[in-house]
Formats: sequence, C-alpha cells, structure tokens
Amino acid sequence: MIFSHISDTHLGLIQYGLEERENDMYSAFNEAVDISIKDHVDFVIFAGDIFHVPNPSGMAIIQMANALKRLKQSQIESFFVLGEHDISRIRSTPIPYVYHNLEYARYVGHGRPVIHKDVMIAGFDKIRKGEMPEYYERFSQVDRAAKDHRGHKILVMHQGISEINKFAGELGSADLPKNFTYYAMGHLHDHALKQFSHLSGPVAYPGSTEMTTSEGIKESQKGFYEVDISGNDAVPNWVRLDTRPQMSQKTEFDHLEKTVSDVLEKISKLSKKPIVEIKISGDNIESDIVQNQMARLAPHTLHYVWRLTQNSDGNSSVLLDRPASIDDELIRLAANCLGKTDLASFAIRDLLPLLSANRTDEAGQMIMERFEQFKGTK
Repeated sequence: MIFSHISDTHLGLIQYGLEERENDMYSAFNEAVDISIKDHVDFVIFAGDIFHVPNPSGMAIIQMANALKRLKQSQIESFFVLGEHDISRIRSTPIPYVYHNLEYARYVGHGRPVIHKDVMIAGFDKIRKGEMPEYYERFSQVDRAAKDHRGHKILVMHQGISEINKFAGELGSADLPKNFTYYAMGHLHDHALKQFSHLSGPVAYPGSTEMTTSEGIKESQKGFYEVDISGNDAVPNWVRLDTRPQMSQKTEFDHLEKTVSDVLEKISKLSKKPIVEIKISGDNIESDIVQNQMARLAPHTLHYVWRLTQNSDGNSSVLLDRPASIDDELIRLAANCLGKTDLASFAIRDLLPLLSANRTDEAGQMIMERFEQFKGTK
C-alpha cells in the first residue's frame, strides 16, 4: 500500500503580481496529483496550507476541486487538515470544508481518528504556539488510540518541530504522540525527513510544491512524498516536481558583465524561463551600468531582480548574507526586540501577512484572541 503526502500547495498565490507564477502553483500541484494517480496510490494526505489565503480566488477553488475529482474518479481517497493560510481568524468557514461536505475529500483536522483500509489517520489543524498546552491531553487521547490500533497509524499536522527548524518550531518532537508509524507534517517549506528514537515512525516534511514569497529566491527542489506502508515500517520516497528554476548569484560590481554572461549561458539550457536574483557588491557602483547589464536578462527570464551593496570600511550590507528563509530571519530579529520567540513568531507569521494584505479586521480579531489567551494563563 502506498499513499501520497502533499503539503503547502498555496493555491492562488500570485507572486510578483505575475499570472505565470499563479499558474506555476497550479502546475506543480496538479503534477503531484497526476503522479499520484499514475502511481496508483491508495490515498492522498494534504497536510495544510492548501490555499494561500482563507478567501481564495475562484480559480484556486476550481483547481483544487478538479484535482480532488480526478482522484475520486481513480478511486483514490483524500484527507486533509488546515494550515494557518487556510484558517480565517474572523470565524468564517474555511473553504476546504466545502470539499468535505461534498465528499470529495475527508477532513481529519479535528483530532478524531478515522480508519481507511486498516490505516488509522488522525490530524490536527494548525495550532498556534500559545494554544499548544491545551492540546497535550488530546495528543494523549489520540496516542492511546494509536497504541491500540494494529495497522499503520498516520498523524497529520501543520506544525514546525524545533529540532528541525528552531525558528519555526512550535513544539518539540517529545511533545508528539509516540505511537504513530508516520508523521505527515506540513508548514516547513523545505523537505526534511528525521527519525527520532522516542517516536515509532519518521517525521516527514515534503516541503512546499512550489517556491513561495517567504522563501526568497534560491535554487531549490520541490516535491512530495510517496510513502510505502506495505511492510511494518513506513518508507517515504521523495518525488521531485518540475518547477520553474530559480537562482541567486553574488558578484562584485567589477565582474558584473561576466556574471550576467555566465547566468545567460546557464539559463539558455532551461526549458522554463527562470527567476533570477543578482546581489552586487563593491565600491562606487554605477547604477546606469547595473541597469544596462541587468536588462540583458529581461528576454530570457520570467522575473529578475538585483540588489546593490556598497562596501564601506570593509563592511557589507546584510543583503549579501540573507537567510534562505526571510521569515526565519525576521523572527530572529523580532525575537531580539521583543525578548520572546513565541511573540516574534506570532507577529511575523500571523499578523504580518494579514497587515500586508490590508486585512486589518482579521488582524484585530487575532490580537483580541491572543489577548484572551494571555489573560487565561495569568
């Protein structure tokens, strides 16, 4: 028996305001679904952040519906939990519930186990760090159910594990229920697989199916897991998707012309126009020359950007050492100011996306919820 573990599809994201990037999100998602159908998987798990926003566009809703319909027509069941991007903080009904009500997919984010082909599947929607203590007893309950079940047990969560990513970690591996043979995780956008001695199965993050805004521009492979549970152990196999190439290059201003030529030679072999970033450092950088050189990339890229870094007394701008995940660095800086990592994560991961989209009502509701939780713990 094999199942697919797909996460962080972020359907509806329009990166850089480009329709092509919206279509890239759909293309990667549909490729994962099509491969799952071709490989005759028994079921599919979607581990949260199905959509990029809680009120997705009609196109995003249709893309998901059509994919679930294709799975249904191939006798492949689907199960899902909600990520923070799927959940509205103003109490509106999450769009993915529609698919559950229409019996296109089955919602498992309530923490109550379901049985499918002798496999126990249990899941939890995104839990904010401040809410985590309220869930420990529920974790214990589902763990007891897993211990009593003789077949495979899969736990589906959209959370960061601190041992895998210290900035995005909302709980430690020791907090997880112990008796599951596979932990189908979402939330982290880079794929990761780790076995902990105190857990019965591997903790797996397939990563996002396409690059998203929070990841910056970098060379990265995207994909999902196909997991073989024919034997006693869950054996995940990561499947790479054919996503749009991205690359980031560093260069000195004096070598810019050669760097652009090298990039052009490299991308000439690509089947899809890439996204390119060039970070330029040096003294006395002439912006006109930079613009003229970078313009050479325009016909050969979908999107390109450059960042200038003037050297001064041997010091360079932080732009030359930007982290792979912008969110992680923002959380680190915010934690330095606020003194608490959980508040920093709340500000960057929960509040900032809403405020950036001018969704002030939802942000205000979230702040009030957080205030009520804080009062309750005093």
